[in-house]
Amino acid sequence: MNSIESLQWRYAVKKFDENKSLTETQINTLKEAFNLTATSYGLQPIKMVVIQNKEIQQQLVEFSWNQPQVAQASHVLVLCVPKEYTVKDVEIYFSLVKDIRNTPDEILNPFKEMLTNSIASKTQEELSIWNRNQAYIALGNLMTVAANERIDSCPMEGFVPEKYDEVLELDKYGLTSVLVLPVGFRAEDDYMKDLKKVRKKTENMIIDL
Repeated sequence: MNSIESLQWRYAVKKFDENKSLTETQINTLKEAFNLTATSYGLQPIKMVVIQNKEIQQQLVEFSWNQPQVAQASHVLVLCVPKEYTVKDVEIYFSLVKDIRNTPDEILNPFKEMLTNSIASKTQEELSIWNRNQAYIALGNLMTVAANERIDSCPMEGFVPEKYDEVLELDKYGLTSVLVLPVGFRAEDDYMKDLKKVRKKTENMIIDL
């Protein structure tokens, strides 16, 4: 199937088949897709927790507005951002650029200085909002890649981040949860499975200039 057919196939799964699990190849594809997601300036201020533990998944249902997909899914992907983002993160990024591309300092330094000053001038609240926006980009990318791979998903904003952080012990990583994406395979008796997709007409959504 092509990309449009894959997006037509995709929907927010309401019931996963608990007897089906992603293969190691499939979950590795999603991990690589996350890592290859575009982010602002390529800084990658996001991380992903991959859960394949039914006990933890069941524990998280209570903190997911009781959405059962969290327990049913093969895996649960939790997108996170750092609680604190600093110029040190920019320095780490530019060290990586230099290691991989061997770019001379005279080329890197002006860009590095600009980014360093930009980060230093922002409050942690501003940086948190910026980083959270990157998590949404990653979520969209993961959903599209999953659809192309015929992996079902259900994006979730409806959860209690503080409780997720507590259960997953994200404090020790300096992270906080932002978005949740259970992934797996739709159940045959999911009532949403065969419903027509509801979308406005394309011409009502697009402005051609």
